[in-house]
Amino acid sequence: MSETLRFVHAADLHLDSPFQGIKNTAPEHIASELREATFRAYDGIIDLCIERGVQALLIAGDVFDSADRSLNAQLRFIQGLERLHVSGIQSFVCHGNHDPMDGWTARLAFPESCHRFGPEIGAAPLGPDGQATVYGISYPQRNVVHDLTPDFQRRANDGFAIGLLHANVGLTAHESYAPCSLESLTRTGIDYWALGHVHNRAILNRSNPAVVYPGNTQGRHPNETGARGVYVVDVDTNDHPAIDFVPVSTVRWETAGICISELHTEQDLIDSLANVAEGLLHNSDRCSVVCRVELTGRGPQHTTLRRDGTLDALRSEINNHLSARSPFLWCERIVDRTGPEIDRAERRQAEDFLGDVLKMIDELQADPEERAEFIQTALGPLYSHSRARQYFEGHDPDAAGLLANAENRILARMLEIA
Repeated sequence: MSETLRFVHAADLHLDSPFQGIKNTAPEHIASELREATFRAYDGIIDLCIERGVQALLIAGDVFDSADRSLNAQLRFIQGLERLHVSGIQSFVCHGNHDPMDGWTARLAFPESCHRFGPEIGAAPLGPDGQATVYGISYPQRNVVHDLTPDFQRRANDGFAIGLLHANVGLTAHESYAPCSLESLTRTGIDYWALGHVHNRAILNRSNPAVVYPGNTQGRHPNETGARGVYVVDVDTNDHPAIDFVPVSTVRWETAGICISELHTEQDLIDSLANVAEGLLHNSDRCSVVCRVELTGRGPQHTTLRRDGTLDALRSEINNHLSARSPFLWCERIVDRTGPEIDRAERRQAEDFLGDVLKMIDELQADPEERAEFIQTALGPLYSHSRARQYFEGHDPDAAGLLANAENRILARMLEIA
């Protein structure tokens, strides 16, 4: 390559994502920000491309949140591409399992500088002198369950070769769409794999070839915490990519834990929650925060937390103080995983049912593989249910947390009976 190349690698925009369960309960100003969050993240990407003077924006699938993408989402998407076009920046787009090509789409004109890949492998030049070539493919329908990488074959004299693909690279925590391996990606001769589908950013290989997931651009639920964004990639004259993460999300999901063992009064509990919430907002890099707080441990406040309405009252206390700020913090849930004050070691040694349960839980907690298998078996009916399984897509259960919560519930119930 005769000169340096700079592009932005994005994926999984999920424009117009519904933020299910929150927009209906949050105040209107927060609901409004959540409705706009994916669009504002996308606007941030366009701003970034223009500010950094990149040659191209690459989007590796799931531009929209569903196959029946809204007209608003499509219009906003094209408006961003038009801004790039006016600035002389190319764009390359492929579609994934959430926005396959057989979904309904409006007949809207895309700018000439945008190349949308179809259901067959295509190649398009990047840059006026063809300093790079982008290869890509879009999903013709949602369920693409075979490896697409064998069809990616680099041609001679194509400059720096980029593969644009929505796929699962050997990661069992996600639905196996277009499954492939690092080995199959390497065999193609592609220099940089611009991947999408996995929502947590990851650089699986830095060079020869670079294999990169930027993650999604806006977190949408409690499993998508922290900063979300894109990678700015600079390729030098020796075809070595430098990969720099830049956050673009405007609302962050965060989780926090509080142990109640040293909280002796209700005021201690309220103060601890307030301090944690303030800390999350202070460390959010000027982003708004939607948070979930998990209360753990054993202590006198366990009895308070079990009373009807206590968790809602605590959540309201946080939200009344912080939801009106800009940026805001909204506590969407407080999870009670606390337990009663007992001498657990003593109860575990007892030769009774409760002692046997505690021994079994300890054995499962000490063996991650056995623990995961136990939880998967227990949750099997949910994973196989036609409607319930959609809520588990792409997420492994927190087996250790589920067992700890089960223990606390068992202890509380058994001690009440006793």
